[in-house]
Amino acid sequence: MACSQTASGFRCFTALRSRRGLTSVARAAAGPTAAYVHLPFCKRKCFYCDFPVEAVGLNTEKPRTQDRMQAYVDLVCAEVKATRSLTDAPLTTVSFGGGTPSLVPPQLLESILSALQQQFGIAAGAEVSIEADPGTFDLQRLLQYKALGVTRVSMGVQSFQEDLLKACGRSHSLADVYAAIEAVTATGLPSWSLDLISGLPGLSLQGWQHSLQQAVAAGPDHISVYDLQVEEGTPFARWFSGEGSPLPKEPEAVAMFEAASATLTAAGYEHYEISNYAKPGHRSKHNQVYWQCQPYYAFGLGAASYTRGRRFSRPRGMQEYEAWVKRFVQGGAGCPAAELPVESKEEQLLDVIMLSLRLSDGLALQQLQQQYGQETVAALLPTIQGFLQQGLMQVLPCDAEDVQQAGDAIVPGLSGSSGTVEVDADAAYMQLCDRLQRGKDVSVRLTDPAGFLLSNDVISELFAQLDSRTLSKAV
Repeated sequence: MACSQTASGFRCFTALRSRRGLTSVARAAAGPTAAYVHLPFCKRKCFYCDFPVEAVGLNTEKPRTQDRMQAYVDLVCAEVKATRSLTDAPLTTVSFGGGTPSLVPPQLLESILSALQQQFGIAAGAEVSIEADPGTFDLQRLLQYKALGVTRVSMGVQSFQEDLLKACGRSHSLADVYAAIEAVTATGLPSWSLDLISGLPGLSLQGWQHSLQQAVAAGPDHISVYDLQVEEGTPFARWFSGEGSPLPKEPEAVAMFEAASATLTAAGYEHYEISNYAKPGHRSKHNQVYWQCQPYYAFGLGAASYTRGRRFSRPRGMQEYEAWVKRFVQGGAGCPAAELPVESKEEQLLDVIMLSLRLSDGLALQQLQQQYGQETVAALLPTIQGFLQQGLMQVLPCDAEDVQQAGDAIVPGLSGSSGTVEVDADAAYMQLCDRLQRGKDVSVRLTDPAGFLLSNDVISELFAQLDSRTLSKAV
């Protein structure tokens, strides 16, 4: 399984897991132009996986398995066709996650894309991405996907060490990995991504650096790096809960995060989100929908949608999902969970802070002030000043004037958009306040890697400044 809609977070860095989006309330109120489709089939379930999946065995060509896939795709298409379009704008991103979507035959993927096209429209140039595991596709299958409109493949490699692939219960081998890289490179797709997992049992820093170097050598346009999070109910949770666990300790996990940041940025990748790196122009457009709190449709087993200010997760059990789809189709409402309450402005504010600070673009304070009031930003500023002084935050200027004013001092504080210009933290804080007073754009971001590593602590401390009185005024 590659990185699905709700990819695992960091065990020690991001316990506040990013399953939600950020920024503008206006964006949340707009109509969705993104769709996530969950395809749950896997050859077998990995030992760390807690996603809603259905293991079908190593022989995926068996008639029973193919019939099962057909029945599920029919169910998803029924859900798509019963969902009312909430905007005149077509879809600009479609993401197939799982599970292992690359197990699904091209003709079934075509059925889903046709249903989406008919119901919502798919824009020319839309990002259509599919998760794919080594050993589940060849060049011919990828070319068939490409002919259907797929523009991006996200490959779940996870490790370049054979023993770790086996230790995780992955169904592919290292030979499958290299064959998959060769195939995806030969397709000429506009963009492709490679996933790695750090913190695996028995993984050393040296082994991790080897995987990073191999990932860079493969030449993907995007690399996602996740630290293993052991989830309740998984084999890893049963095996590694006591003393003597082979999982790397926190200092080793920190060193692995720092190694990823150093290695990948040196190779020309932008560290644009805590777990994600991209070459220029290759950020994941679909994932940015989540991080920017834009609405999105979702379809399939366990899939979570965000429409009309309401978040709704479909049943995770196949029988329960099938029964839900039947009720939804028969009900004719056209909008799932219409009876649920709209997400409160207080919840939106906390999402903005949490997820903005996962991104290198940072937290836009002027926008925050416009949407949630001056008292909200005023409550955060003293804590932000402290984090600037500790080197955990930087101020992002939005025009050349600020970069020029920063001068040549080399002290943490201010980060320039065309390189890094660092100034005294107190001077950066004064410039931040000045811009706010003049109504000009200004953002703060976590430093890389120090601030990213302590993101939980930073975000929790900012949350603590928003007492009930401040939150009530923000709402």
